[in-house]
Amino acid sequence: MSPRPKSLHFVLAAGGTGGHMVPAHALGLELIARGHRVALVTDERGAKIPNLFDGVQTHVLPAGRIAGGPIGWAKAGRAIWEGRDMARRLYDTFRPAAVIGFGGYPAMPAMLAAFADKVPTAVHEQNAVLGRVNRFIAGQVDRIFTAYPEIAKLRPRHEGKVRLVGNPVRDVVLSLRDQPFPALTEDGVFRVLVTGGSQGATVLSEVVPDGLGLLPVNFRRRMQVTQQCRPEGIEAVRARYAALEIPADLATYLPDLPDRLGWAHLVIARAGASTIAELTVAGRPAILVPLPTAMDDHQTANVRELVAAGGARSIPQSRFTPVELAKQMQKLALEPGALVNAAARAKSCGRPDATRAMAEALEEMVGLRAVRPEEQAA
Repeated sequence: MSPRPKSLHFVLAAGGTGGHMVPAHALGLELIARGHRVALVTDERGAKIPNLFDGVQTHVLPAGRIAGGPIGWAKAGRAIWEGRDMARRLYDTFRPAAVIGFGGYPAMPAMLAAFADKVPTAVHEQNAVLGRVNRFIAGQVDRIFTAYPEIAKLRPRHEGKVRLVGNPVRDVVLSLRDQPFPALTEDGVFRVLVTGGSQGATVLSEVVPDGLGLLPVNFRRRMQVTQQCRPEGIEAVRARYAALEIPADLATYLPDLPDRLGWAHLVIARAGASTIAELTVAGRPAILVPLPTAMDDHQTANVRELVAAGGARSIPQSRFTPVELAKQMQKLALEPGALVNAAARAKSCGRPDATRAMAEALEEMVGLRAVRPEEQAA
């Protein structure tokens, strides 16, 4: 048998949201840097997310969402099967060494095609609860990469496939890990970053300005807020900050979010997997408001490790009021050393080697490299 070539082809299947696409993008860049070729399978939403997978061979496949009763299920099944057939035709020419799914219904056709063609497979679960698609195919894949040491909804018989790697983040975020926590003097500017994920969060726009408005006047005057808002609410938020005389930079999209994270003293955010990964890699303290409607309440599960370590405070949306936010802000921002301590504790939860670890594990899975003795011991 001829030796396996050093340059391989990998298909990454992700889509729908940045939560799936960002870690897939980070892994893709790492695989390309190692001399491999990468193709992306996604849906129309995933293909439109800016600054991801530029120059990478991209295939938009149909993938229905299993919802809407029997008629909806039938339509979704037809779309998934059509996408599977298209993916198999792609594999006939691209010849992937492995197909890696990042969850979400858009990954399903590519994974089913890989099973049919007996291509090695893996999935990456970004959240602390195994997602429905990953749960459905867990028995058939070769590896299950996880971002958290404890994953709910994972069946015991699948635990032997699990590799804890963390959640891949962009290099621009990874570089923040080597930067010190921004200096904060008693009369210096206190910078707050407010972000609700790719779509923003109405509750943050409704609560955060009024919560900051309850802080002592001398503290409010030192604040500089950067906040992501939904388009329909941005002018109302702008007017509220102006009335409170709190300097605020508002936008519906923050293309320079990593830079903003780098200079932030405190982050107020949802608890999506990418947000948690970036906070812990960069080492930034946070007040987190899990999305109550997230599938299987996975955002509440996402915050547990970080909160237990002391790197963040979590407020359920049902209790997220201006008064509660102001109380938590004062505990973090006005107690000497609290922010610096929380930043260090957040950083202790980070897994900055996630991208490299996952790429190496994939190479090992397809037989390109042997496992080093120290990795076996780990």
